[in-house]
Amino acid sequence: MKFTIYQESRIGQRKNNQDRLAYSYSRDALLMVVADGMGGHLHGEVASHICVQFITEAFQRDARSVQRDPSMFLSRALTNAHNAILDYAFDKNLDEAPRTTVVACIVQDGFAYWAHAGDSRLYVLRQGKVAMHTRDHSRVQLMMDQGLLNAEEAARHPGRNRVYSCLGGNHAPQVEFSKRLPLRDGDVLALCTDGVWGPLGDAALSEGLSAPDIMKAVPALLDRAEAIAGASCDNLSMLAMRWHDDATQPHGDAVSTQTMALDNFTTQLESFDTSRAPASRFDISDDDIEKAIAEINAAIQKFSK
Repeated sequence: MKFTIYQESRIGQRKNNQDRLAYSYSRDALLMVVADGMGGHLHGEVASHICVQFITEAFQRDARSVQRDPSMFLSRALTNAHNAILDYAFDKNLDEAPRTTVVACIVQDGFAYWAHAGDSRLYVLRQGKVAMHTRDHSRVQLMMDQGLLNAEEAARHPGRNRVYSCLGGNHAPQVEFSKRLPLRDGDVLALCTDGVWGPLGDAALSEGLSAPDIMKAVPALLDRAEAIAGASCDNLSMLAMRWHDDATQPHGDAVSTQTMALDNFTTQLESFDTSRAPASRFDISDDDIEKAIAEINAAIQKFSK
């Protein structure tokens, strides 16, 4: 495989960053996942972190060096991540389990497969244009489908952030799966939270990601989203990958997995990090973080067998 990949997450104007994102690849398969946590003090971060870490670890256990059935893997991984979040809530005696949106994608054999729950999106950009994106599991999207709102009205609707499907919470998630998509040279897959696509819209996203250098395009788009959102800026996260055919001469930062050993993985996972937030806004202590990480690992281990 040959691809260029970059991910970045920012706190925006919130107290804490409840977004998590990660990618992991073997010689022949690539996983990308983005999650947007929802919940009170620390719990949103825990839900999204359990989700991303569980799916990443499951990918590393199962891919030797490809998934036999990528869609089935995504189904099992998202279901078990949901159960791990519920188990965490049970052990903590929470009245309601924390929740997180998720969008996850597997790339192997030149095809992409993805699944999502909630309003974190996957975009497919081809020849500089949005070829498709996931459909939000939100009340506003349902109202648009019924002809009650147009896109402009939906962007301003007070309930635009309310989702009806997610991992965690009191209801089983309604996970939506893609058909397999054959990738072409130069295609871009972009996974992002609503803190990115909400302020920008499809036109600005396609314009920004059509730039030749993904490593610069993603930070520039996050800058633009923050500027547009202003004081109401949510957490914002994006993971973008540009696919390269074997015959092309890709960008200098491109990854080539040709020489990787079959049992090796490279992983980049965003963890709890207070360094990017002003101390006056971040209300999670180091002790809280250490305790949360231990509880996350315990919840994940129960559903990893």
